Amino acid sequence: MRVNVVTMFPDYFEGPLAVSIVARGIEAGALEVNLIDLRDHGIGSHRQLDDAPFGGGPGMVMMVEPLASALEPLAGTRRVLFTPVGAALTQDTLDRWADLPEITFVCGRFEGVDQRVVDHFIDEEVSVGDFVLAGGDVAAALCIEGMARLLPGVVGNPRSTESESFRDGLLEEPVYTRPADFRGWEVPEILLSGNHGLIEKWRLEQRLRRTRERRPDLIRDGENPET
Repeated sequence: MRVNVVTMFPDYFEGPLAVSIVARGIEAGALEVNLIDLRDHGIGSHRQLDDAPFGGGPGMVMMVEPLASALEPLAGTRRVLFTPVGAALTQDTLDRWADLPEITFVCGRFEGVDQRVVDHFIDEEVSVGDFVLAGGDVAAALCIEGMARLLPGVVGNPRSTESESFRDGLLEEPVYTRPADFRGWEVPEILLSGNHGLIEKWRLEQRLRRTRERRPDLIRDGENPET
């Protein structure tokens, strides 16, 4: 898939795009990331991108003209703005985006973007959490990694993305590896039994327990996750 990123700070992405899963996806040809420097669309000799808000108030607002110039050529893609007022990002969101051939992430800054940008050039507003960041660049990098691992051929074992947290509305169970005994802290005996049926039953029980204790909101009303 192709990901366009409209940002004031394209250099920010040099690190996240060069390591681990994302780098592997790019090298494999499963992922292409196109960084669009918003400064190239700035107004005047100073390439201005922001101005004071109408009506007064603190902070600055990203201007409509530069964003319109950058986003109009990308009208055929799904254009996503990262903003605290957007819908909550979930695994379902990443699953949906990973099926698209192309998507555009818009990294806001300052007090936000001129509402006319949202009204006429944005297809979806998304928030990565109930907190405020300096800009949307961190959110874009996060989403690129979240989608990259879903693309065919990027993750070594595709099954690893099928049984992790948030699949089937459950958190992932505890996991262990060698040694079986470290300072007297032992791995649950069932995992050493070789009985795969009992192991899977234990894992499901652990997923259910964790979800009920830590994220009961993931279990929908009237839904029985055991089924």
